[in-house]
Amino acid sequence: MAEALGTPTDNALSEYADLEAELADPAVHGDQARARQLGRRYAELGPLVAAIREQETVRADLEAAREMAAEDKEMAEMAVGLEQQLAELDVVIRDLLVPKDPADGNDCLLEVKAGEGGDESALFAGDLVRMYTRYAEQRGWKVEVISATEGELGGYKDIQLGVKSRDPANPVFGRLKYEGGVHRVQRVPATESQGRIHTSAAGVLVLPEAEEVDVTIDQNDLKIDVYRSSGPGGQSVNTTDSAVRITHLPTGVTVAMQNEKSQLQNKEAGMRVLRARLLALALEEQAAKDSAVRGAQIRTVDRSEKVRTYNYPDNRVADHRSGYKANNLAQVLDGDLDPVIQSLVDADTAAKLAGQETS
Repeated sequence: MAEALGTPTDNALSEYADLEAELADPAVHGDQARARQLGRRYAELGPLVAAIREQETVRADLEAAREMAAEDKEMAEMAVGLEQQLAELDVVIRDLLVPKDPADGNDCLLEVKAGEGGDESALFAGDLVRMYTRYAEQRGWKVEVISATEGELGGYKDIQLGVKSRDPANPVFGRLKYEGGVHRVQRVPATESQGRIHTSAAGVLVLPEAEEVDVTIDQNDLKIDVYRSSGPGGQSVNTTDSAVRITHLPTGVTVAMQNEKSQLQNKEAGMRVLRARLLALALEEQAAKDSAVRGAQIRTVDRSEKVRTYNYPDNRVADHRSGYKANNLAQVLDGDLDPVIQSLVDADTAAKLAGQETS
């Protein structure tokens, strides 16, 4: 890649050209991990480069219009319109130049865990899973269940989903990362005979999916235990030691998998989750070093530490970080999440821009 010596827009154009040339080299595609990494960055730069090129065209048109404006009224009017268009493009480019989080282009692992509220919390966790699955369908993403423990009355006590994009220009983690935290629901539970409104919560954790090239794991740093998988109430559901628990000794991160029928499949799924957790840990440590932590995802499932509330009596969704509120609860739970997430993207961008201005 060329060294960053010019303006931010010049550097973006130079990097884009370098990526284009590299991706055109057939040899690069012999290393699929490298090709995916380059493809993600190329797709990420695409909107910025398109805006810069449009800005160049508008600027040239504006210069020509201004030269003829004194003699041509239509050209004078066109110049006014072009000035407005140029001002709008300046804002678009400014926002696109805001540094992205390193893992924004990654796929992700999404964990939903029931918290306070017992069976009602597990049912609510199931509602959240359905919401994310519907949202993924609308975005053209693929969802797979990695592991799941169902609640006694339905829903999930704990579930891990893998969410993948088929298109580098339509990344997953950069959107879903804002869902991390405690989600609270206020409604009359199906188990409530008196019609009283209850409050319960479920926790959501979103981790960037890690390729093997993103995280290096020394096998000597792993402690792997195998045991028999169990069903509800501890009932054994397998006569062989197919369940796997993997502990990463340097960090203490532990992952347990028992959904698959074979020990090998459970180990592969466990390593996938372990890589994601170690990548998230590394990114958090780097962010802390850079003093760029803007609010970590909440890992405790406590009703008081909420990021969003779903209020059934008022048909209202309220996000407590961006201030977003809307009376369209059914639509949101049916996957219409983009307006909610966009409010968080906009708030995050504004915070980053404010940080740039004060630094």
